[in-house]
Amino acid sequence: MFKKILIANRGEIAVRILRACREMGIPAVVVYSDADRASLHVRLADEAYRIGPAPSRESYLAIDKIISVARSAGCDALHPGYGFLSENPRLPRACADAGITFIGPTAAAMERLGSKTAARQLAREAGVPTVPGTLNPIEQLDAALEKAREIAFPVVLKAVAGGGGKGMRLVEREQELASAWRDAASEATNAFGDGRLYLEKFLFHPRHIEIQILGDNHGHVIYLGERECSVQRRYQKVIEEAPSPIMTPELRRAMGEAAVGLARAGGYTNAGTMEFLVDAQRNFYFLEMNTRLQVEHPVTELVASVDLVKLQIEIAAGRPLALKQDDIQLRGHAIECRIYAEDPDNNFFPSPGKILDLRAPAGPGIRMDNGAYSGWIVPTDYDPMLGKLIAWGKDRAEAIARLRRALGEYYARGIKTNIGLFRRILSEPEFVRAEIYTKWLDELLSRPAAHVESKRHAAGATFSEDAAALVAAFWHVNQDGASNKPANGSRETPSRWKIQGRQDQLAGIPERE
Repeated sequence: MFKKILIANRGEIAVRILRACREMGIPAVVVYSDADRASLHVRLADEAYRIGPAPSRESYLAIDKIISVARSAGCDALHPGYGFLSENPRLPRACADAGITFIGPTAAAMERLGSKTAARQLAREAGVPTVPGTLNPIEQLDAALEKAREIAFPVVLKAVAGGGGKGMRLVEREQELASAWRDAASEATNAFGDGRLYLEKFLFHPRHIEIQILGDNHGHVIYLGERECSVQRRYQKVIEEAPSPIMTPELRRAMGEAAVGLARAGGYTNAGTMEFLVDAQRNFYFLEMNTRLQVEHPVTELVASVDLVKLQIEIAAGRPLALKQDDIQLRGHAIECRIYAEDPDNNFFPSPGKILDLRAPAGPGIRMDNGAYSGWIVPTDYDPMLGKLIAWGKDRAEAIARLRRALGEYYARGIKTNIGLFRRILSEPEFVRAEIYTKWLDELLSRPAAHVESKRHAAGATFSEDAAALVAAFWHVNQDGASNKPANGSRETPSRWKIQGRQDQLAGIPERE
């Protein structure tokens, strides 16, 4: 096993990997930028090293600095987490040159399967269905128009090097293609340094379902069930769950075997995820592969009773998979919410700043993968995700009930969060009935609602809950009045702002600034 592992990342995923290392008895080294000097992953690590100023290109994306730290700290392995350099083949190559084991796939496998166009070509060769569209990047707008006419509008333009919805545009009519092409190419260039695009047929009300795979260095590849990722805002995942509510044993087997076959064809090892679109008739189409650990990996861990990070480390160390396909038995249901420091009432604008108070939920079936704490300043330089709240239950109904309860316990003061959005989603009958698809949340958010009603609804408050909160608030106010009673026997009259603050806190609304 490894002597010491460097974690080339930050935030909650760095904390997650660090904890796995500690349980395995392996010292963990982290890196940090100037903006992250007081971050949780720095506080918890065995060793921490500064790698530069806040901009990621000068710190977390600087391969030479990261390799230099790994060498000087005596690390013999490196885990990239997700994001940043996790899918850049230059990092595993740099690790190999430095004699450091990369905890992930080889650079060659990353190039074969991490490129969307190359992966689609390989999928076609392996007999895995793909969405109708182009296999290679489109060089000219005229070629895109010709292909779009061939497969019929609507179509989707996608960045070859894309991810997280960047460089992606839905084109419903021919006259929209030129402007969408310019916008997608420009966004892709700014986000990835690569403005190349490809084109796919747009599927009506598809579901986004992904298959988790694991492959060792001894030829064993297995799949660990699926994750439903259809609740998305502007192509970015918001809620994930496992298993998928629409899954049948036959469909799971077919998708799982397709994912394993494609991984074998690409010579893939370690953890990876094959992403598919599934239409209303349960036909599935390969979308892309993520050649890394996914943000939503905890839901798979909970239903499959595995630790994916530990398995990643064991595979990288050369150990054969102890699990066989028949060993994978899914139990119960898990749902994950990605909690961000952002303001849903202001077009989801980031809400950086100091967290004055943070209360994380707990209790039966609740897992909190956190990267924040009270007193920490959320920086402006990176993705504003604070952590992930995951609920497990014996079935989907119990998982939803536990997640609702946990969301009511989550409290952050000093910043805004998207907690209210999750309360709204979980109260929607369509979500409860699992009638979701990739544009469902965008359509939900576009529905008009009265300002006051939407505020109450976002807080998850019913009439009875509001009444109970009001009674409790006045009880607390009276208690405060009694404890603060002056020596002359008079009572101090609480301000209406204090009363309102009590009500908001009990309803789960962040305190007013």
